[in-house]
Amino acid sequence: MQQKSKVFVGLDTSKLKISVAVAEDGRQGEIRFLGEIDNTPEAVRRLVHKLASRHGELLFCYEAGPTGYGLQRQIAALGHECAVIAPSLIPKRPGERVKTNRRDALTLARLHRAGELTAIWVPDPGHEAVRELVRAREAAMADL
Repeated sequence: MQQKSKVFVGLDTSKLKISVAVAEDGRQGEIRFLGEIDNTPEAVRRLVHKLASRHGELLFCYEAGPTGYGLQRQIAALGHECAVIAPSLIPKRPGERVKTNRRDALTLARLHRAGELTAIWVPDPGHEAVRELVRAREAAMADL
């Protein structure tokens, strides 16, 4: 049974695992933690297909970081919107210091639904290669 609903999916990524949370559309929509999946293309593909079979529109987001833009490109290739969020622009309450993967995924889903997140520009593979080349050159010059 497919529902034609909009769902906001918050992903907290790390090298090995991705924590997944979902916020249903609307102010009173339920926000729930779905669990963790492996950080592999196959696991991400299964997650996207599972969510797509249950909901009409999927809107993904995750924090920019060392995991890169591969996840965004994979989700976009599967036909869904995926925003990469600037970590420094995520609203945080004063004194909110405890960080867990579960809490971060839930927060991302909730704030994405509220429209309070700022997405960054995702470079295409060509731009990303040039950036890596420039960084490698700068590192080599610093070593010299």
